[in-house]
Amino acid sequence: MSNGRVINKANSSISALLHASIEDGNFPSAVYIVAEKGQCVFADALGDAVREPAQHPASFETIYDLASLTKPFVTGLLCARLIERGELTLDEPVANHLTEFDRPDKDKITVRQLLTHTSGLPAWRPLYLLTDGRPEATLRAIAEEPLELPAGARVIYSDLGFIALGFLLQKMSGRILADIAGSEIIERLGLKSTFFNPIQAMQTGIAACESGNAYERDMCERDFAGRTYAGWRSDIIWGEVHDGNAHFLGGAAGHAGLFSNAGETLLLANQFIAGLSDLLSATTCDLFRQNMTPELNEARSFAWQLAATPESTAGSALPPDAFGHNGFTGTSCWIDAENKRAFILLTNRTHAHKLPFTNINSVRREFHRIAAEALDTNSAVK
Repeated sequence: MSNGRVINKANSSISALLHASIEDGNFPSAVYIVAEKGQCVFADALGDAVREPAQHPASFETIYDLASLTKPFVTGLLCARLIERGELTLDEPVANHLTEFDRPDKDKITVRQLLTHTSGLPAWRPLYLLTDGRPEATLRAIAEEPLELPAGARVIYSDLGFIALGFLLQKMSGRILADIAGSEIIERLGLKSTFFNPIQAMQTGIAACESGNAYERDMCERDFAGRTYAGWRSDIIWGEVHDGNAHFLGGAAGHAGLFSNAGETLLLANQFIAGLSDLLSATTCDLFRQNMTPELNEARSFAWQLAATPESTAGSALPPDAFGHNGFTGTSCWIDAENKRAFILLTNRTHAHKLPFTNINSVRREFHRIAAEALDTNSAVK
């Protein structure tokens, strides 16, 4: 592959696994790439990227809402570039840049703690409700949220922490996050199908998501009764970000909002592998394999989860220092940097599916097992 373009190299066992999962109703489409040394070894596109309101089959060009893959691909990568340039340090207080965090319970929270989800901030809050629909009040709303635990005590996977990092990046650059990502990542890599806020003309080439905000709305009505919000969506979410907080923040936030296809997702994944990265040094790339939470409940590195984490979606087939991330819409990317391997699986499990959505973690683990074994066999034949 070159510049994100993929040639069909289907692995029959991987494709059979995903085809069966589509038939079982777990998700309507799946596009995968299994790569080694920056090059696609196995790839296929299956199912329908859109089933409602019209049918559109998935292809290698299909663009997916990457959801929380935005965290490492944008926020983590941008933070790593600032650290490499000496403009930001891992262990400095976030309050050095965000005055909203200059308060007794949060003034010692560090950049590292936000990147490793050990700040003590809650996992999620409907910021569109807490701010009465005012995006400009978002950072203060996050800073005013009580910590669930003292910073450094436990890994609590937190959207709020990465939203705060997005604001930190904006504060340091004086630009909005989409513009920073555009100039620092997307343009430098020559990406053509990676962006925030797709234009309307591209809609038919994008995998569709949930019909309205039913999932988030249910959570809000259960846990935040009495608060109203006029911005609920009722139509099929197609060509705009699925995540409610990212949508509220204009489609681009530190935790979600990035769209891409499988080939360009691989180009992004390569940026975290020493020797393949065009944006980071080998020394910086080592941070993504380093367990920064060795005594805690999850093994976390710089913006990624490590395969050493019990029950990670890497499964047992990847080495403990492999790192990866999942996205709520059904996306995932895992990287075995030692062997220069990347495992990308893009699905849209939130589309054409009644609540509750299917937990596809067992499919992800089996995908990694089959793919790793296939790569080993392929290497042995060579």
